[in-house]
Amino acid sequence: MITGTTRLIAHLGYPTGSFKAPMIYNPYFEREGIDAVVVPMGCGAEDYPAFLRLVFRLSNSLGALVTMPHKVTTAGLVDTLLPTAAIAGACNAVRREPDGGLTGEMFDGEGFVRGLLRKGRPVAGRRALVLGAGGVGSAIAASLAKAGVGALGLYDIDAAAAEALALRLARFHPALGLSLGSNDPAGFDIVVNATPLGMRPGDPLPLDVARLDAASFVGEVVMAEEITPFLAAARSRGCAVQVGKDMLFEQIPAYLEFFGLPSTTAEDLRSVARLD
Repeated sequence: MITGTTRLIAHLGYPTGSFKAPMIYNPYFEREGIDAVVVPMGCGAEDYPAFLRLVFRLSNSLGALVTMPHKVTTAGLVDTLLPTAAIAGACNAVRREPDGGLTGEMFDGEGFVRGLLRKGRPVAGRRALVLGAGGVGSAIAASLAKAGVGALGLYDIDAAAAEALALRLARFHPALGLSLGSNDPAGFDIVVNATPLGMRPGDPLPLDVARLDAASFVGEVVMAEEITPFLAAARSRGCAVQVGKDMLFEQIPAYLEFFGLPSTTAEDLRSVARLD
């Protein structure tokens, strides 16, 4: 039930037809009696900079979830960009502070790391390889660095993108060991496919799976199917894996905490979601 006291979380992007967040957040809010609602708001790129500010002129605006194509643009529109978002060069959450300023954060990587930790996989001090230095890959690299990985390998077919990400990481995590230019997974404890490979049938695998160590933990961001060809190949090597949708559900508790709302677990959110 929406009333005059309901707080608004705008879900900003374009187009809105594929948005899933309202079907996850709103059933949870309803069950818990939280007087808030997530509302999809389709806004084109040309109108977005002005519209973002207008959203936060509403007295009952609690925050905003930001998705494509606005994540990168948003990073340049907020007053304060937290370190993970600054490294990613994008943000997918905005809140208004008591002084009226807007703070931006990025939770794609946080969702990935929380998934690892809740599966009992240690992150601190481990060696991680991230394939893909785009928005989601940068976010995952930033969150792995925040969680204390000992060494981080970065690879992208666009070498300049990986180099730029390495510079941003070094600014906030100067002690982090960084290596660039290789997609060889041998010797890494955590291996992440943050490329689009796997979204289309017939895509090549992002690396030579014969080089994967059986003890490596392999993660995926592609959600086209739960067990992608890459994850299936990693499993055949004996690797434990994390599916793309885990990142989606694991980041929602972090969003809730960011907005100052009661949080929960990914399993609870899965049980209450109305995605079908």
